Amino acid sequence: MGTTPIRFGIVGTGWRARFYARLAQALPERLAVAGVVTRSAERARQVEAEWGVPAHRSVGELSADRPEFVIASVPWEASPRVVRELVEHEIPVLAETPPAPDAPGLRELWAAVGGARRADGSGLVQVAEQYTLMPGHAARLALLREGVIGEVTSVQVSSTHLYHAMSLIRHALGVGHGAATVTAHASTAPLADPLSPAGWSDDLTPKDAVTTLAFLDFGGARTALYDFTDNQWWNPLRARRIVVRGSLGEIVDDTVVRMADPRTPVESALTRRRTGTDLNLEGAEVHHISFDGRVVWRNDYLGASLTEDDLAVVDLLSRTGAWVRGAGPEPYPLAEGCQDHLLALAAEESARTGAPVTTAVEAWATR
Repeated sequence: MGTTPIRFGIVGTGWRARFYARLAQALPERLAVAGVVTRSAERARQVEAEWGVPAHRSVGELSADRPEFVIASVPWEASPRVVRELVEHEIPVLAETPPAPDAPGLRELWAAVGGARRADGSGLVQVAEQYTLMPGHAARLALLREGVIGEVTSVQVSSTHLYHAMSLIRHALGVGHGAATVTAHASTAPLADPLSPAGWSDDLTPKDAVTTLAFLDFGGARTALYDFTDNQWWNPLRARRIVVRGSLGEIVDDTVVRMADPRTPVESALTRRRTGTDLNLEGAEVHHISFDGRVVWRNDYLGASLTEDDLAVVDLLSRTGAWVRGAGPEPYPLAEGCQDHLLALAAEESARTGAPVTTAVEAWATR
């Protein structure tokens, strides 16, 4: 990739756009914001003053700054229009999740830009799905690819919502874009909600919270269970967990069980090396994750003191930069993002109607 920072643009100035700009500020030797597109002159002045980057009123103006790729960080309903406009300018796109709000929108977007290709044959549109790159998930997926627990047959995810969870499920099971039957149920129960993106509420009064359970059958003895409660990302009263079961063992969160020989079941841990506690002065960050004495995930951005979610997003941005420079594969093709959201929409529809939903094999399945 060379030594020059990856220069990317952003369409949008919301909290997620600010997230990307903040990471570029944290790693200036690796990332740089070429420019930002916003709707109003007043907001443009604010962005230039607060973010320290050029602000433009149109994609055409931004393209003059020659970003290597552009992140479409806009509301769901606006995303397809922005993605199409960027493709018209032949700019590689990293579209925020989901790339379109509903199934018709996904199909229309694919029909419009799914065939847009770079010179190397890769798709011009990628999706900003970072969850498989989060340290814990990346370490588990590395073990699954090695076959440590044999053939993966089922996954249970209670961590994040909808399309993000579907991404984890699909990649753990190794399923592509085939049909799946989704049976879901939503229930409401009281739950205190003391923490949100706005901060601590200082209120422990239980409020109605919806939990959605969805069973997904992909065929071929491959199934999944999706379990998510409102605000589970933030609420400290609801844990996150993942279970991956295979023909020769299982992974439960950070514990791996398998057979050492025909009579010896053994347990091993996925162990993080975290610094910054007690008298350790290396900085507060995770350095690596090991399994049976070998490293299965490593932090390539030491010194920036990034959270695990930040690390995943920085890794995604770096992989996107490598891709546009011809030094790496597509980071997350549009077809993958479309399939994730298609399954999420099926779960919502089944929970709403009380009937199973079987997804179709869509046009993007040919890629």
